[in-house]
Amino acid sequence: MFDCKVVDLTFLETARNRFQAEVEIDATPEQIFESFENADDWTRWAPPIQKVEWTSPKPFGLGTTRTVSMSGGMVGDEVFIAWDYPKRMAFCFTACSKSMTESFAEDYIVTPLDNGKTRVQWTMAMEAKGIGNVTMPLFSPLMGLGLKWMLKRFKKLVETRVQATQSQPSS
Repeated sequence: MFDCKVVDLTFLETARNRFQAEVEIDATPEQIFESFENADDWTRWAPPIQKVEWTSPKPFGLGTTRTVSMSGGMVGDEVFIAWDYPKRMAFCFTACSKSMTESFAEDYIVTPLDNGKTRVQWTMAMEAKGIGNVTMPLFSPLMGLGLKWMLKRFKKLVETRVQATQSQPSS
């Protein structure tokens, strides 16, 4: 593993490579966080993710750690730099199996809306090093589109689960 620069929340505003997506989900913030905390859900809505392993026990919070395995053999060790249940969570890489990652962070802001829905804003920020500085500009347009596509998959996953729960007869 290669060490990454551990960042704080300001990195999400200042990184050279930033990608954002937003969606309204017919679910509560608590239902959205339930999915965030479910290791298996990440593989269902974010196809590059092959496995999520929480390496800190519940309850999750600031400083929680996990390891994420992605397609192409990339593995990232993460630490949570924000955890304000059920409003916000953000994490950054502490180490990565690929040497081209200088810094990497993601931020999820969850806001309840008046119409019974919840807005999820997702920001991904990264700084590359070495050959990554050459390849990043080539992949940037795809990264933005990919984020939007994956967030729509997240919406479908959460809403399908909520609808299934609502249609179960109460005991």
